Amino acid sequence: MIRVGVNGYGVIGKRVAYAVTKQDDMELAGVAKTKPDFSAQTALDKGQPLYCSIPDNLGLFKEKGMDVRGTIDDLVDASDLIVDCTPGKIGVQNKPMYEKKGVKAIFEGGEAGATAECSFNALCNYSDAIGKDFVRVVSCNTTGLARTIKPLTGLGETGRIRVVLIRRAVDPGESKKGPINAIIPVTTVPSHHGPDLKTVLPDIDIVSMAVAVPTTIMHVHTLMVETDIKRDDFIEALRKTPRVKLISSGDGFRSTAEVMEYARSLGRYMGDLYEIPVWEDTISAKGGELYYIQAVHQESDVVPENIDAIRAMAGLEKDAMKSIEKTNKSLGIK
Repeated sequence: MIRVGVNGYGVIGKRVAYAVTKQDDMELAGVAKTKPDFSAQTALDKGQPLYCSIPDNLGLFKEKGMDVRGTIDDLVDASDLIVDCTPGKIGVQNKPMYEKKGVKAIFEGGEAGATAECSFNALCNYSDAIGKDFVRVVSCNTTGLARTIKPLTGLGETGRIRVVLIRRAVDPGESKKGPINAIIPVTTVPSHHGPDLKTVLPDIDIVSMAVAVPTTIMHVHTLMVETDIKRDDFIEALRKTPRVKLISSGDGFRSTAEVMEYARSLGRYMGDLYEIPVWEDTISAKGGELYYIQAVHQESDVVPENIDAIRAMAGLEKDAMKSIEKTNKSLGIK
């Protein structure tokens, strides 16, 4: 049993904390929040031990009558491993604290790859994280790309992979940024997503471009792959790939709206969709190229990856597929 603390209780942190409570080989040591808002109260309502991540704010929690156990130092002391779900570029500032206390830590995709000993995707490089002290789970978009590109590498040779990412502007629970009525191109080519994927799949040739659009539910990826791999072979490989789900517009999945409506109907925590949905009717192989379109629920697809990373770092399971199967069962992923 490993004691896991979650530093940061936002979009990813609250989901990781929940997922930890569903594991029989992990214990949630607590969660840390910067201020005593409704999310902090939610953690208490769920029976999750609450800590203050900014020591100077400790009094604010007590003024609100919140049963706060202590500061982030106390949470780190109570944990064997910390999952740092703080905003991007904050995790690297927290790393010296974890190092000083001799506590392992997982960082999220908003941190630079150099923050950790390795980047991580359970399907691609689980073994790299076994026994490591610091691991970075790649971003939601990179996770989505890894899930469907990894099966390709097992089917045959691939040349250049081109991907265009249509990115949501903001998460549903946020109101601090847009765009509201604009499409924003990422003017750096490649966008960071392609190079990030190479941290877990180093041998692929990928170029990525991206735009941000005024929506909050899901990213969409359009992929074009130089390969002679046949359509039916790719479809069969995706059917066998964990955390990938084939969908079809003929079944009513005409947009991301229907995809998330389906996800909510599953009754999972917060209506999440951990799997990467791929529109089967977009998969096409013509003239030495393979094409397909997929979506990413940016709030949740990295959650099972964090659980697998914990298990690898703690040495609880050395076999990637066994860990994936265990995590999937605990979260209702079929």
